[in-house]
Amino acid sequence: MEERHVGRSGLLVSRLGLGTMTWGEDTGPGEAAAQLRAFADAGGTLVDTADVYCDGDSERILGHLLRELVDRDGLVVATKAAIRPNGRYDASRRHLIGALDASLDRLGLEHVDLWQVHVYDPATPLEETLSALDEAVASGRTRYVGVSNYAGWQVAKAAAWQRAWPGRAPIVSVQVEYSLLSRDVEREVVPAALDAGAGLLPWSPLGRGVLTGKYRTGIPAGSRAANDHFAEFVQPYLDEECGRIVESVVTAAEGLGVSPLAVALAWVRDRPGVAAPVVGARTAAQLAQALGSEDLTLPREIRRALDDVSDMAPPHP
Repeated sequence: MEERHVGRSGLLVSRLGLGTMTWGEDTGPGEAAAQLRAFADAGGTLVDTADVYCDGDSERILGHLLRELVDRDGLVVATKAAIRPNGRYDASRRHLIGALDASLDRLGLEHVDLWQVHVYDPATPLEETLSALDEAVASGRTRYVGVSNYAGWQVAKAAAWQRAWPGRAPIVSVQVEYSLLSRDVEREVVPAALDAGAGLLPWSPLGRGVLTGKYRTGIPAGSRAANDHFAEFVQPYLDEECGRIVESVVTAAEGLGVSPLAVALAWVRDRPGVAAPVVGARTAAQLAQALGSEDLTLPREIRRALDDVSDMAPPHP
């Protein structure tokens, strides 16, 4: 699998990341092992988790697999913190450092490769949040730091603060939802990340699964939209406007002789600033479809057509 630098940093990752949000709930240890083995065998390196995924079970399962199944040194392990188990945002220095230590314990690691602030916390001064990132790097707990789900101005402010004084840890990544069904980040987040030299790590690059085409004729049993945990998560992308985009993806896929999943993933993977889309598959079979998109590069005409059909209304003013 091809590798890319994350932004203007020296961190190299595979241009497809493995998401583990369902590990420990919808994806059991055996299926998680099959996913990680297939991903590593395909040359994948970036594995993304977070302290709140499945109440920490995602990190526990990943930690076990790093010890028993794959070579940890061959992977780029990324995790996140700033959300308490009760859903409250907390990016205070106290919470973040404690959360990172707990993540390392669950993972069974002395350090992670990338540690990201999961959400922006308006109740905590940004400089306090960023001081925790500095401490994490200085103490060797992580090699690189980034942010997740930040607005454009928040990315710009954080990146500028870190560049303002020598020795601060630069923001190298911005993890954010980005797909053909969710392009609003192109207004401000993407330009801010590009200006800051931070690489984009899109989550839900398949439009919460909708861009696979599985919902064209209804909600199939066993899908996320049929799952109590994820139904509300998927529902916003089942409207008529999103349906038109999905049909365009399906038409492109039929013309190329590939799956809609491959078309949608290749589109976001090759957008400006993107280092690696993070795909969270429920099963190893689903992950295999994503891995099969590695060799696909969309023809310019198809890319332009998808750009047009998914284009956003111009901003006002």
